Amino acid sequence: MAKTLEMLFTNEDGKTATVSIENPKEPVDSVALSAAMDAIVASNAFLTPSGAIVAKKGARVVERNVEDVEL
Repeated sequence: MAKTLEMLFTNEDGKTATVSIENPKEPVDSVALSAAMDAIVASNAFLTPSGAIVAKKGARVVERNVEDVEL
């Protein structure tokens, strides 16, 4: 079972840009996460094909289960 923290942002064109972190520390501290996302927006650290990140949109933890099938 793999977990990923996805931070969702809005870029200059109004499209969604995602920054993902594998195996996040749980439980996720929403106050620290919000502050980190604000810092990402303020620093212009990421440039997407549709422009710079301008606002935070949301965040989520995605859990993925992979089961091999024998052939």
